[in-house]
Amino acid sequence: MTFLQQPTYVSTRRASYTLERTIAAFLFFFTAGVLFGQSAATLQGNIADTRGGMIPRAAVIVHNEATNRNINATADAQGHFTVNNLAPGAYDVTAAAPGFASFTQKGVQAIAGQPSDVMLTLQIGSAISDITVDADASGSIAAALAPMDAKISEQSPHTEITESMIQNFMSPVADYGEAVQTAPGTFTLNGNGVGLGQSKTYFRGFPDGDYDIDFDGIPFYDTNSPTHHSWAFFPSQFLGGIDFDRSPGTAATIGPTPFGGSIHLLSKPFDPISDIRAEFSGGSFHTYLYDGEYDSGDFGPGHKMNFMVDVHHLQSNGFQTYNYQTRNGGDIQFQYKLSDKTTLTGYSAVIWLDANTPNFSATRCQMYGQPANGAYTCVLAGSTTGFQPFTGYGRNFLNTNNSDPLLYLDYQYNYYHVPTDFEYVDVHTDLGKGFTLDIKPYTYNYDNSEKYTNAVPISDNPALAGTTYAPLAAKVVLCTTPVVKKGVTAIPCGIDKYNSYRKYGEVGDLSQTSKWGTLHAGLWYEWANTNRHQYPSDPLNHWADQALPSFAEKFVTNSYQGYAQYEAHPVKPLTINFGAKYAYYTISTQQFADDGKTIGGLGTNNPATFVTNGASYGAFLPAGSANYRIKDYWSVYFQGATGSVVPPSSVFDFAQGTAGVTSVTVTPPKQQKNTTYQTGTVLKLKRVTFDADYYHISFDNSYACTNNTTTGDDEVCSFQPPSVTQGIEAESNIYLGYGLSLYLNASDGKATYTGSLALPCVVGATGCTAGTPAFSENVPSNLWVAQTPSDTETEALTYQKGSWDAGVFNKRVGTSYVDNGNLTGFTFHNQATIQPFSVTNLFVNYTIRSGGRFDQTKLRVSFNNLLNESSQTPGLSLNANPLSQNITANGTTYTDAFNTTGATPISGQDNVSILPGRSIMFSVIFGFSLHHKS
Repeated sequence: MTFLQQPTYVSTRRASYTLERTIAAFLFFFTAGVLFGQSAATLQGNIADTRGGMIPRAAVIVHNEATNRNINATADAQGHFTVNNLAPGAYDVTAAAPGFASFTQKGVQAIAGQPSDVMLTLQIGSAISDITVDADASGSIAAALAPMDAKISEQSPHTEITESMIQNFMSPVADYGEAVQTAPGTFTLNGNGVGLGQSKTYFRGFPDGDYDIDFDGIPFYDTNSPTHHSWAFFPSQFLGGIDFDRSPGTAATIGPTPFGGSIHLLSKPFDPISDIRAEFSGGSFHTYLYDGEYDSGDFGPGHKMNFMVDVHHLQSNGFQTYNYQTRNGGDIQFQYKLSDKTTLTGYSAVIWLDANTPNFSATRCQMYGQPANGAYTCVLAGSTTGFQPFTGYGRNFLNTNNSDPLLYLDYQYNYYHVPTDFEYVDVHTDLGKGFTLDIKPYTYNYDNSEKYTNAVPISDNPALAGTTYAPLAAKVVLCTTPVVKKGVTAIPCGIDKYNSYRKYGEVGDLSQTSKWGTLHAGLWYEWANTNRHQYPSDPLNHWADQALPSFAEKFVTNSYQGYAQYEAHPVKPLTINFGAKYAYYTISTQQFADDGKTIGGLGTNNPATFVTNGASYGAFLPAGSANYRIKDYWSVYFQGATGSVVPPSSVFDFAQGTAGVTSVTVTPPKQQKNTTYQTGTVLKLKRVTFDADYYHISFDNSYACTNNTTTGDDEVCSFQPPSVTQGIEAESNIYLGYGLSLYLNASDGKATYTGSLALPCVVGATGCTAGTPAFSENVPSNLWVAQTPSDTETEALTYQKGSWDAGVFNKRVGTSYVDNGNLTGFTFHNQATIQPFSVTNLFVNYTIRSGGRFDQTKLRVSFNNLLNESSQTPGLSLNANPLSQNITANGTTYTDAFNTTGATPISGQDNVSILPGRSIMFSVIFGFSLHHKS
């Protein structure tokens, strides 16, 4: 490990509020028309199943009625086919694929100099035996109709979530977290309703930050910790599918934290046929979505160009009171086939988000009121009303209206403004002799400006100063008057919070394929510049900030990951993949003097004074996997891989002396590392699919992070002992006949701490000196990692036939536990138990699939939380301090890091997380094909 001296920056209090945009490189407008007068004609089109999903590699026969000759073709991996150089005239076009009944469209007119488009829809084959199997997974009816599935070629546990699943079996306003929540071992939380705020996804007990998310192979994540913002990037309108890899992946899997797994988001595939779709959705919580999409189809000279654009507007009041959400967004994709061997693709997306989500959560008292059994109290000492403000106002309580301007819960005092953008250019080239080069430079920006109030009276009226504000039983202190709290002097009423970063990076891969296998070598590099701060602020004076912040920092990070891997095929049924990557990361920080809450005033109390710190981390990460085909329809696999993640930037947040710009010597903690072993199997019969896996994951140098409700910090992280996560997962789809399928998945797992933790003695205790040795405390057995459910189950019954797609999905999440980090320097585990909970969703769709001009026009209704469950979820934050105890050793006292005298007492001020109430959405999607030919 090395430490870096940070160069001096030009000091600024905040980054420019102007949103950077770099989309000009991808917006191409063409006015040249297609040349006419050519003698040859072209037939092109797509081959789809009854759900609208594309069927890859289907056989196509084009029959000339005049000459009685046939021309054969094969659809590509996206179900698209093109037949060129046809004589003008009438043709019969037939498509066939394993597991589907063949279909012929007669009398398709091929016109000279103008491509004729045709859409062929194949029905599931009717004469199919229950016991026969096909050599290809595409011959499985159960696989074709599975809402989620694994591939026969997998070398680790994967779940493929198709665009059909996204479009038919989830809410039209869902985000990517909610798109994966029905996968094995996975659950997603969003207290304001589906797609109406920031969701958090957990799988195998991994919280956000312990796994990667990427879009078209580009990792995206925060710079202070590798977490994600589901409401600010890639809503379902931008998605064409998800590859959910619950493993560290291969050596070529890039990103800051792939050790837990990777959620690979995929853009929509280009449509060779020009069409327009317009959507209106409306429903519960006054939620409305307006969406428009245009697909150009192949156009231009040689039909080598294609682009699509989507724009949408979302607005909602949300399930929680006054938690308003507004989002405007759009994305554009462009593709140009420069030659038969080189393709250029460009992508750009922009989101503009505004929300009244506060920095606090509703309390147990506000949601449930004073309990009759006295399990906790909502009485507010000294209050004339007797109770905490808004006690018993209901499980959806969060903000209030502005009828009482002194109340900090007023929604107008609490809001986010978050613009983001994301762009890339991809150049894919076939170099010949088996060599392929893919280069993808990219940039993206996140710009989060948040304002929120503290739990004090909000007033600048001198006449009220010193009076008692009854709802809080608190003396009014003017928002301009500094007060001392926990040794920190600051104005009391509000916080101006800002987090902004711009990233530039490149993903490159060079591969060479031979009869022996495929060699990959590549590099991911990313540079990021971050500006973050929190200033005590006066919400009544245009959010005027005090001079010194609670913290203010700038930092630059560099991420490098170079890899090499080889996928070998020593014998036909066996595939072996082995390789390694070297992950290297640097951080250079510049932290400015603050009011004492984070690093202190640095001896000057001058907000322009700063200290610099830095560190670098490197890790060599080998990986290997194998897949063996027992039969064409049955495979087994094994994987062993390693991973790492660097500590969050907050490791530099401590009192840093009085030396001004002099660098402070710091020893940052070690990076977290893990080793994963997994084995599994995938089976695909005609009417049944089945896959299962066993996993064992060992962690070293881990962190546990909780919300500290006593200090008001966003998140407090502490070093933890090693842990072991292990369990089994399985999923199956059973085709029952007549379009009905039964989908099931389940997981049974456990994540517990192991080993020991070195404890410092209690500062100030008798015998505790700088030379007192640390005490090594062994971890007690059965101490669970937070938010790890004991089991999960999904049951779904789907009907997919003709124009109808309907399904009912039930997700159950087993018992889990939450931590308590309210004692500085410690995180106590298993301090509250979250009982099992379930949520049931229902979806019904009717889609026109005639292949005509109004193809893909749809009526859609979705019910989320159909049974209106209100169970508590693992998002609980505890308010009371843990019942800690001490250990006597070495002639002094140590705080017991693992054992308490009991679970943390229930408090009326606990921040409770529950399932949002039932919601219903109705959608009308109008589809129109601009150049349909039949």
